[in-house]
Amino acid sequence: MNAKKLMVSMIMIASVLLLVSTVTAATYTYNAYTVTGDLADVYNVKINGLSVNDKDVRLVTGETIDVKVYFTAEMDDRDVTVTATLDTGKEKVEATTSGFRVAENASYIKYLTLVVPNELKDELTDEATIEIEVEGKDGESQTSEVTLTVERAQYDSVVKSISVPSNVEAGEVIPVEFVVKNTGFYDLDETYVTVSISALGIERSMYLGDIFALDGVTMEVVTQLVPEIRMIYGDEDDEDTLSGVLYLEVPYTARAGVYSLDVEVSNDDLTINEEMSLVISNDFSAGNVIVPSSSKTVAAGESAEYSLVIVNPTNKLKVYTIMAESNDDISSSASTTVIAVPAGSSKTVSVSSVAQTEGEYAFDVIVTSGETVEIVTLNSTVEGKSISAGNPVVVLTIILAIIFLVLLVVLIVLLGKKPEKAEEFGESYY
Repeated sequence: MNAKKLMVSMIMIASVLLLVSTVTAATYTYNAYTVTGDLADVYNVKINGLSVNDKDVRLVTGETIDVKVYFTAEMDDRDVTVTATLDTGKEKVEATTSGFRVAENASYIKYLTLVVPNELKDELTDEATIEIEVEGKDGESQTSEVTLTVERAQYDSVVKSISVPSNVEAGEVIPVEFVVKNTGFYDLDETYVTVSISALGIERSMYLGDIFALDGVTMEVVTQLVPEIRMIYGDEDDEDTLSGVLYLEVPYTARAGVYSLDVEVSNDDLTINEEMSLVISNDFSAGNVIVPSSSKTVAAGESAEYSLVIVNPTNKLKVYTIMAESNDDISSSASTTVIAVPAGSSKTVSVSSVAQTEGEYAFDVIVTSGETVEIVTLNSTVEGKSISAGNPVVVLTIILAIIFLVLLVVLIVLLGKKPEKAEEFGESYY
């Protein structure tokens, strides 16, 4: 009899302990997702619309997932937040809602967004956990966790590195070294790499061929059949990481500044881009045409003279064309319209302009060498009136005065000469 009473007592005590532990537990891990606690009853979690209660949910690296948390409040509280944390074992990402109020026995749905880390190094798939925490104002919290599967994207790749010289001068040929890794589930067939600086209109491409998945790693999947069926992923003789060098010729006309260098990896299944900043310097960034003085002041009808120094900073001979523009108010011309400048040297071209009336004038000189090198604007200030525009009487008077001076000079020269015969008579004696 005593033994029966003792057995009943032990069963009752065990039941009470089990009940207490069920009510006060703070952390739960369930594959069938129903978690009850003091603060909230989390009865469902959906990822991209799939319930973790009845689905083997798989996540793909790099994708953005929508997480919905369904729960019923077990008490009134305020400043409640819901946090979702995805842990791949190598990296954690999390998102938290803003604070909100809950009422006892009321049901709620909260939405969160996460990006699945791309951290599968030598595996096609791996396990990850997603943890849901509901926390109240006074620190009361409800934490639960579920295990998921993360796998690589079908076709994916990353540019592991881009290397260029630290000092790049305009006109140089620069090597662009790159390393590309296949981070996808399958091989990348017939892959190309293109490097470009779009602001300068330059690009080069290279055929890389096939980039295989899981270099040097062989994974066997064995079925529980007789005979066994083996599926092998990866090939120890093939490479999942390839590198190369492409050469870009920076134009001599490139302005000094910071440029965006783009590396694109593409095939029939994907296109990815990676960018980096590139600093280019140019001693002639202000242009290949130097003008010592772009403004002149002259009288009406007088020619204004300008000098243009044309610089060829390249390593080969270049031929430049110079065109000075004219209009109804001012006429301009260059001393030569075509000039050859040897590599690494310069030559000077003269440009003249004439205006017949007073005023401020401007005209352009266009220098080209296959393409427009530079457009230089020159200015001319014209003061006073031209002779042709003056009084005709004044003009005639000046002309007559000039003629008179010429005649006077001739007369003086003639009077200064003595007859030769008179000199001979003075030397005769009888």
